[in-house]
Amino acid sequence: MRDHDMTTKTIHNTAAQADTRLGAIFAVLAFGAVLLFAAGYAQATVLHDAAHDQRHAMAFPCH
Repeated sequence: MRDHDMTTKTIHNTAAQADTRLGAIFAVLAFGAVLLFAAGYAQATVLHDAAHDQRHAMAFPCH
């Protein structure tokens, strides 16, 4: 294998990794935005009950 071929493959793999990271970052940001908007438009009792149940599920005292 020539040195040039190895360099080209390394650059290509690095670019593919960067694309994967950007995709993951975008997915996390989009998921966070959906959670924020869902929480913003939900009724207060719905959020309280969901948080309350989650705290009990995690064995975290809430009373």
